[in-house]
Amino acid sequence: MATSVVRLTHLTDPHLYGSESEQLRGIATLPALEATLANARQRDWPPDAMLVTGDIVQDDPAGYAHFRRLLGALQLPVLCLPGNHDEPEAMRRELDCEPFVIGGAIDLGLWRIVLLDSTIAGSAAGRLSADSLAALQSALAGAPQRHALVCLHHHPVPMSSRWLDRVALQNAAEFFDVIDRHPNVRGIIWGHVHQHYDALRNGVRLLATPSTCAQFQPYSEQFAVDRRPPAYRTLELKADGSILTDLVWVESGAGGRSKSASAVA
Repeated sequence: MATSVVRLTHLTDPHLYGSESEQLRGIATLPALEATLANARQRDWPPDAMLVTGDIVQDDPAGYAHFRRLLGALQLPVLCLPGNHDEPEAMRRELDCEPFVIGGAIDLGLWRIVLLDSTIAGSAAGRLSADSLAALQSALAGAPQRHALVCLHHHPVPMSSRWLDRVALQNAAEFFDVIDRHPNVRGIIWGHVHQHYDALRNGVRLLATPSTCAQFQPYSEQFAVDRRPPAYRTLELKADGSILTDLVWVESGAGGRSKSASAVA
């Protein structure tokens, strides 16, 4: 792997079931994930690792077998963390094999990738425990010479959607208190929101990626489904700490691309 650039493919919220044909909000989730992976392998391959930020299954641990089969066949590191629809114990048990990595900090090239568990048992909202915040502090302080990408499931900033912001990261202020003490943090990325987001906060790139299945309508007061197709994101983590990213919508057949590819330190 070249040390100058670290390339990641970000998937999130596949919401798999044990059944291969089960649908979530009108989309069969397993075929949607298969189509997303096929698109990525045709256009943006190979990355140095896959990054998956939660809701791997839709409250059905039998779905992990499909995920293990599909992602395990790629022969790439698969960096994972749980979402609110996952069952963390079942997830760790079912993915306790190579090439899966669940949680912790992973060094790739000149970057440290930090994987956080923001789930609360029985809740759609998120929170980072005291142990998780301490682990974040340790991961960032332990590699000040490395650029850092911090990954979690729940959104730490408002999405301007009243219903969705009720199930955000509840202790975002504590999270950012740690982030702000470490100038090596270059980016924060999450799932959960089933829509695109790209902004800057104190020079740190903030990114959310749409789901590999159904999307949520942006800026909605009440729950609403967006009719946009599945999507994934590519990330190029540069040696200078900048991030180049493309958002790829998996249209039927062609796979249209919407770029947000300006390099931001």
